Amino acid sequence: MKSATAAGTPPVPARSRSRKSVTGTRTVVAALFLLPALVLLGALVVYPIGYSIVRSFCNASGDRFAGLDNYRALFTDSGIRTALKNNVIWVVFAPTVATALGLIFAVLTERVRWGTAFKLVVFMPMAISMLAAGIIFRLVYDQDPDKGVANAVWVGVHDTFAPSSAFPRAHPGRNSPLVPDRGGFITSATVRVGQPVSLPLVGVAPDRMPKEAKRAVRAEPEPGKVTGTTWQDFTRGRGVGRLGEVDPSELGYAGMRIEAVKDGRVVASTKAAADGTFTLPAQADGARLRLPADNFREPYGGVDWLGPSLVTPAIIGSYVWMWAGFAMVLIAAGLAGVPRELLEAARVDGANEWQVFRRVTVPLLAPVLAVVVVTLMINVLKIFDLVYIIAPGSSQDDANVLALELYRKGFSEGRPDIASAIAVFLLLLVVPVMLFNMRRLRREVR
Repeated sequence: MKSATAAGTPPVPARSRSRKSVTGTRTVVAALFLLPALVLLGALVVYPIGYSIVRSFCNASGDRFAGLDNYRALFTDSGIRTALKNNVIWVVFAPTVATALGLIFAVLTERVRWGTAFKLVVFMPMAISMLAAGIIFRLVYDQDPDKGVANAVWVGVHDTFAPSSAFPRAHPGRNSPLVPDRGGFITSATVRVGQPVSLPLVGVAPDRMPKEAKRAVRAEPEPGKVTGTTWQDFTRGRGVGRLGEVDPSELGYAGMRIEAVKDGRVVASTKAAADGTFTLPAQADGARLRLPADNFREPYGGVDWLGPSLVTPAIIGSYVWMWAGFAMVLIAAGLAGVPRELLEAARVDGANEWQVFRRVTVPLLAPVLAVVVVTLMINVLKIFDLVYIIAPGSSQDDANVLALELYRKGFSEGRPDIASAIAVFLLLLVVPVMLFNMRRLRREVR
């Protein structure tokens, strides 16, 4: 066989072959197109990383080598230790809860007609910026039930089963027969059948009186019974009204509980009517009348969601609200690729829906679930916006995370050296997770 040269076909120079890429593009042209991106990458990523690494080994002013002192501060400074502890809580719980909710939503919405609409509603928070979400949840978690949705719901449920008192600030006035007793009040003298008892109180604002309260009425004596009136002994206007006596404009303490106490034991009890009058049976004769502490209990104010003990779980809840939709969409896409024959075969073999979900659906979705969890883990390691906006100043130290502590050290406390060390430490935490994700993706491609 003759060679290509002998046949008259000129050989292709090696130099010409090397100048073409796989796609047929010249290497020089490809390099020119990549150059702007490489310059931006170097200026915005490589240089800041390198500068932060160098700066983390210098002192606060940057003119002296500090060795590992800044990295030692990461484990000795109380604020950074709190931030590190909270980051661990974030990494463990936020991705887990968001992924679990996304999995549940993705599986359940496959079985309903309006699944697409539901997915749209769940995914909508992703269109909101972290700043806007932080402002929203700062209002949601407001301590005042009239402003905060969370406490409005919580207080509503609480008051359904344990109603708050309408008289939290009520107390005896001058010349009152009542004296303090265990958070409530009790008459200083015993009462007798047929002799009406007056139990005047003051201290309740007119707009705070029960809606069912009516004008107070002086109780009439009844044979064999102890009667009386408890009312708001206050009339607007100087010199108007008589102290200790029921006046026409004064309101009765509707619903006030009265107990008859003998030898430390309650022998009878009742509640005042809308006009403040009450009636006790003959057993109350010779007893002292007590207004128990339950009458004066402060209204339930709800939960201090942004207090030191609950601020981190509360902020994690807002993060899950935002990112559960992201997890749901990715898992739903993976679920669409699951072979239905496997699910039907499991059902034919007698598996119930829970067994199909646990033993077939979840294992087949394992790669997608890993992508979601790893992505959210990287995301929460850098969490800053929600914590900075939602946590009030009084509990921001308790909600602190590494990214927030980096900001505070670098800009509020003037310690760029420690801030750089925190930045490098965060990079070291993120890199292994990224490498794990890259290896797993390559394994799947192969």
